[in-house]
Amino acid sequence: MKKRFISCILACLIMILAGCNIDGKKEKNLKTEDLDEATLEGMAKDITEEMSLKNKLGQLFMVSVYSLDEEDSKNQTKITSHMKKTLKKYPVGGVVLFSKNMKDAKQTKQLISDLQEASYVPLFAAVDEEGGSVSRAASNPKMNVTKYPSAKIIGETYEEDNIEAMGRNQSKELKALGFNMNLAPVADVLTNENNTEVGDRSFGKNAKKVSNIVSILVKNMQKQQISAVLKHFPGSGDTWGDTHLGSMETKQNIQRLRKTEFQPFEAGIKAKVDAIMVSHLMLSSVTDEKEPSSLSTRVISDILREELEYDGMIMTDAMNMKSITENYSAGDAAVKAIQAGNDIIVMPQDLGEAYEAVKGALKKGTLKESRIDESVERIIYTKLKRGEIPPDTELLKDN
Repeated sequence: MKKRFISCILACLIMILAGCNIDGKKEKNLKTEDLDEATLEGMAKDITEEMSLKNKLGQLFMVSVYSLDEEDSKNQTKITSHMKKTLKKYPVGGVVLFSKNMKDAKQTKQLISDLQEASYVPLFAAVDEEGGSVSRAASNPKMNVTKYPSAKIIGETYEEDNIEAMGRNQSKELKALGFNMNLAPVADVLTNENNTEVGDRSFGKNAKKVSNIVSILVKNMQKQQISAVLKHFPGSGDTWGDTHLGSMETKQNIQRLRKTEFQPFEAGIKAKVDAIMVSHLMLSSVTDEKEPSSLSTRVISDILREELEYDGMIMTDAMNMKSITENYSAGDAAVKAIQAGNDIIVMPQDLGEAYEAVKGALKKGTLKESRIDESVERIIYTKLKRGEIPPDTELLKDN
């Protein structure tokens, strides 16, 4: 596939920043750490402007390996020709790997490398590695990833230096496998000890203590160029049900949320977390509507963006959970998620239907391309910042 140059302005900017001798040769390779935030933002904007609509839409989706080849559910540990075709048709922005996709360290590294090679824009290669029962990689001793205890035990027994070491070492190990995003840490405050969805995945019931742990982990994870993802906004620690199994409503009012549930997310925002995942729980006492937070403009745009002043990536919780699939089609859910302010739709029940629905909404005018561009710029900015897109790239392969 041919490589395509970015705009002439961006190319000149790169040459100036990289440093050129009189012959126009680079004296050194440009590195992400050489660039300030404003420069990276400008580059992300220029790159987004150069992308086709097809590829911009693809960036809005993060899918499982299974979604790339539903015809071969047994062969999920290596890339298939069908996966390559899917990535060409729907050039997604990220892939999530689960335990069944990882036989050992060598195979996992190869799978991620092959998926990256087949992708138009470098992927977010993500994994759920929280510790305890949610340890997709560390549950397999052949993965060379340290197995950490549950968040509950960490909150009760770990000192700050132990938490720093966990964030640093776990992220180094994931990075060595090819991952660049960890769908962690959990920022829920466990105010209901009978909670079944969060349970021991929470660092505790004290919001201040959870906030401190979250802040330490985010900083140390991202120092290793692993994007951290806080979950599950606006906070699922007081719930009784489980959004994996069906619709769930919480009765907290906005005052209670500000006092307790929001605190760890605010700490993560202050630590410059790359992404925040939004839960499917319903906040009817706050939004006056029976709609999942992941599809709520009030929760995402008004509260998370405006009130908490978060300008990083926002992603949905998995959209194949019953709290979504029982009430929405994959297409309707995807359009609503983007309209509400999400940047990334995680694991839609049907990738093709979701992608085409967003594309159709643009044609109908119910979504504007400028809204899509906002999300793509955030995604590209993060990939530049984490070094997934080299800042001196001539960019993106034309597919």
